Amino acid sequence: MKVLLLNGSPRENGCTARALKEVETTLNNEGINTQTIAIGNKAIRGCIADGNCRKTGKCIFNDLVNEIAPLFETSDGIVIGSPVYYAGSNGSLISLLDRLFYSTPFDKTMKVGAAVLSSRRAGSTSAFDEINKYFTISSMPIVSSSYWNEVHGFTAEDVEKDAEGLQTMRNLGRNMAFMIKAIRLGKEKYGLPKAEHENFTSFPDGLR
Repeated sequence: MKVLLLNGSPRENGCTARALKEVETTLNNEGINTQTIAIGNKAIRGCIADGNCRKTGKCIFNDLVNEIAPLFETSDGIVIGSPVYYAGSNGSLISLLDRLFYSTPFDKTMKVGAAVLSSRRAGSTSAFDEINKYFTISSMPIVSSSYWNEVHGFTAEDVEKDAEGLQTMRNLGRNMAFMIKAIRLGKEKYGLPKAEHENFTSFPDGLR
């Protein structure tokens, strides 16, 4: 069992990294293997909607997105961490997620997902919603905790003082480990739920 953690902060050892480390340590203690990748300081362009990925199964831009894709495919869950900018996530992270989720043809059903945010004071809940939408459109259960998955601080040292925030990260890690194990048992006994994909409504008749 494995979880992929993405650090969307340009500061590899900042607040977001500290929060993710607490989740990672807890997952490891629960018997879950982890891999963390820092992407916030990489140059990642947005999707250009060329449709090439529908033919090749990978993004036309051969960068970090295509490197992460096979790691995501073989993972049981993913944790996406971001600092909060103007009540939203890091722009490079969003560009990566747009392309990663759209260009990968593999089934993401019942992979579990979690968003982790760090902010100095506010704006984290809207960024939290922004990331969670990638999971809810992909049949991925969202992992919750004892509070919204966020820590507060301007530096990693500040986060060390956020006792409740770090507690939330540990509870998140334990909940994620439980869900991964429970889903694995469910898949072995019942298989994955049936998914219908026959209908695609684009309102070509001009429905209002």
